[in-house]
Amino acid sequence: MTLTATARIVAAPGGKLPVLEGEGPLALRRTRSAEGAGHSRVTVVGAMSAPLGGDRLAVEVEVLDGARLTVDAAAATVALPGRIPQQAFYDVRVTVGQDAELCWLPEQLISAHGSDLRMTTTVDLAPTARLVLREEQVLGRCGESPGTLFTRLTVRRAGRPILDQELAYGPGAPGGWDGGAVLGGHRAVGQLIVIRGESADSEPRPRLLGETAVLTPLASGGVLVTAVAPDARALRLILDEALSGVTEGVPHR
Repeated sequence: MTLTATARIVAAPGGKLPVLEGEGPLALRRTRSAEGAGHSRVTVVGAMSAPLGGDRLAVEVEVLDGARLTVDAAAATVALPGRIPQQAFYDVRVTVGQDAELCWLPEQLISAHGSDLRMTTTVDLAPTARLVLREEQVLGRCGESPGTLFTRLTVRRAGRPILDQELAYGPGAPGGWDGGAVLGGHRAVGQLIVIRGESADSEPRPRLLGETAVLTPLASGGVLVTAVAPDARALRLILDEALSGVTEGVPHR
């Protein structure tokens, strides 16, 4: 048996959430924001095991003009094999309006052995929108090889693409994904994107952040941090330190 479920969030100015609808394994809870009454916070709570093979999950988020929203999660998402070998799909679709802000800070996605997941994240930003987005993938649970995981992350600003990248790991992925030029044996991979509301006068130069992370400027006043690490804890430390270095006063966990 497979599952289709969609969760929807609409954030309005003043900390209002006119739409907060969860389905199936995607339960949504309004939680207290450290940023005060004008900033909404929603926590995604896994109500059942998902995604399994064949499942189709989606999260749709709209941050209206002038609104501020943080979305996080209560626990990691674990991609698991289903009874019948099938691909699972998880789509995140986000729109952020003028002078609005979204902090998208889920927990890790764990690709368990035998799973097969296609995950896409698409973000459309207004010209003055602000974004902090973190994605983390853990390849296999402790002591196991990973499943098959394909991800695509697309960010557009005023309709123009500023980032469009695909990653593939595990059985069925192009050869060399675990070689020294890619993961080098690491099992945790992460991306952090920070987009300012307007183009900055001067952007950071590309540079290494320690031995396994790199910061790259993006068009339209943003930065991308890409990192690998031996495990989820080490990866989070790298990304948290990077976030602290490129933002000021932005909530993060």
